[in-house]
Amino acid sequence: MSYKVKLESFEGPLDLLLFLIKKEEVDIYNIPIAKITQQYLEYLEIIQLFDLEAASDFILMAATLMRIKAQMLLPKPDFGEEQQDILDPRQELVQRLLEYKRFKDVAEDLGGKEEVSAKHYGRGSFKFEEEGLGEDFQPGSEVGLFDLVAAFKVIMDQSKKITVHRVLEMNVTLEECIDNVRRALSEKPELSFRELFTSDADKIVLIVTFIAVLELIKTGEVYACQEAPFAEIMLRRIDGAE
Repeated sequence: MSYKVKLESFEGPLDLLLFLIKKEEVDIYNIPIAKITQQYLEYLEIIQLFDLEAASDFILMAATLMRIKAQMLLPKPDFGEEQQDILDPRQELVQRLLEYKRFKDVAEDLGGKEEVSAKHYGRGSFKFEEEGLGEDFQPGSEVGLFDLVAAFKVIMDQSKKITVHRVLEMNVTLEECIDNVRRALSEKPELSFRELFTSDADKIVLIVTFIAVLELIKTGEVYACQEAPFAEIMLRRIDGAE
């Protein structure tokens, strides 16, 4: 049995690259392509677990990153400093990222005005400046999909490792996990994302629980936020949600 989750504001491969660049605090004009490619592939493994419809776009970007990485390993002819910049295989990707970020900033600014009128904080965002990456973050801002994936990746990395392959019958359903999350939030209006997962739980339980959180965020029952960039993710029950 497979689960599919589609968020209305689903973020694409360029969003993941921007997320990794900000997370690693690197210069967008001088991307350490080997490091970013390795991390991108690790996140891609998590994304593919959920069979997201846009997974093919992420795989295409992964191929692009690997091509750039291979090109950078090739010896470069000495054409002078100006020609070297033109030959930088990262240049096209950087331009795509900057252009995409400009459009995204405009869209988020317009969306933020609507949210302010409804007394909601806009999603945390960051802007590129001449010096590199600047930051404009509101405490309590809603987290994005990749923030949740990053937190879940840490949990999966720390979960128990099974060295012997076992064929197990499915022992959990999405509906059960959704009820478990609702029950946890009924006992207290706010809890950390990590509290929903136990280190001794089976991998399938961790995955379906994560999908349950995404579904509750999608339906407007749960709000995920951070007090600072890459801080602990908190889940809050939205009062009045059905």
